[in-house]
Amino acid sequence: MTDLRTLFAPTTRLLGAVLLSASVLAPAHAAEPAAKPVEEPSTLILSDTLHYDDVKKQSVFTGNVNMTRGLMTLTSDTLEMHEDAQGGQYGTATANKGKVVTIRQERPDTFELIEGKGLRAEYDGTKSTFDLIGQAVVVRYVCGKPFDTIRGERIRYNEKTGTYEAQGGPNSAAAGGRVRSVAEPRAKSDAAVAECRKQQAAKKGR
Repeated sequence: MTDLRTLFAPTTRLLGAVLLSASVLAPAHAAEPAAKPVEEPSTLILSDTLHYDDVKKQSVFTGNVNMTRGLMTLTSDTLEMHEDAQGGQYGTATANKGKVVTIRQERPDTFELIEGKGLRAEYDGTKSTFDLIGQAVVVRYVCGKPFDTIRGERIRYNEKTGTYEAQGGPNSAAAGGRVRSVAEPRAKSDAAVAECRKQQAAKKGR
């Protein structure tokens, strides 16, 4: 098994904010001192094999691929990553027949877990978009309970705008090839977060 703590550009920057988690950075003011750059989290990729082509700036991981970057994890059978001449980052994760690509993003501050599944996952760093393609499903869990669910053939998330787009089609995870979205009232979600905070505080107080 390949245990690669990635040091080269195609991996360390790619999928940096992948999966359903937007980073909001306040604009700097000229009169204020420059903020210290946010350090990128390290990336760990486990796989059965790895092929890296320095000329093509391409990395291909195969076999039981598991990528961990900060609080985000991705599992697939194959992960291909490359960088174009302008430094744009791109990645494609695929699964073998009968399996799916899974990506999970934890949000400890809000007790949330965002989980996305699909037959294929693609990331375009030049557009800051992430796509789950084929039998795509995205679920938001709060305190371990599912609250919001989106199903479709393709689900796209834009990390810059924090917006979702879903499309139906013959390979949709929803019946009839349509898009299906279920969202619980915000009040229920807030109540679940409050209960989790209460339980966490009680544990710390022991």
